[in-house]
Amino acid sequence: MRGPPSGYIALNHCRGLCSALLIAASALSVRATIVGLNQIVTPEIQPPGILGLSFQAEHRLIGNSQQYQAELGLTPQFEMAWFQGVKPGEGLFSTEYNLWAQGPHLLSLGLLNWSTRGGSPQPVVEYGWYSSSDKLIAGGIHANREAEALLGWKHVLNDNLALSFDFQSGRVNSVTGGVTYNFTPDISINPAIYRTNGHPHHLLGYVVITWNLKVWK
Repeated sequence: MRGPPSGYIALNHCRGLCSALLIAASALSVRATIVGLNQIVTPEIQPPGILGLSFQAEHRLIGNSQQYQAELGLTPQFEMAWFQGVKPGEGLFSTEYNLWAQGPHLLSLGLLNWSTRGGSPQPVVEYGWYSSSDKLIAGGIHANREAEALLGWKHVLNDNLALSFDFQSGRVNSVTGGVTYNFTPDISINPAIYRTNGHPHHLLGYVVITWNLKVWK
């Protein structure tokens, strides 16, 4: 799953935390989930007992310019996440549940971006086809008072580097391209460029640093 974008969506900030992430490492490697691709959520579930901590900074037109995220896998099928925005101050709660996982196939449902400022959460459904080197995602979300399409592709180049591209329909969303670099199996950075769907088009910057650690077996 990805963190909430924002104004331009949506499913994802401080120098001290960034430094800590580069110093610390845990023994268990896990896949990104609510953190997702650049913009959209992903259908895989955070492993039970794994806490993902993220700091995200992005252009204010994408969403909250600075925010923290905590994502926790509770069971093999269920996870939840909390996003805390800094500018402006806002909390967002998200959950995801895996309905089906067989071979390369995944199917998950979620409720995203339940804001402390009010409003309803955004329901999402996603299908994923995951191989060792490519991950393809398609789905839909009800956001901004309309149904919006979700598409994503991630290509793993090696153990440290992957390319990712995703798209969310709707005037206030974007098509994106980014890279994910793993400093260790549990610490990664994901910078990306957003090209907004609405006119005039804007190119906007985004970066998220993530640290996954084991809180129970």
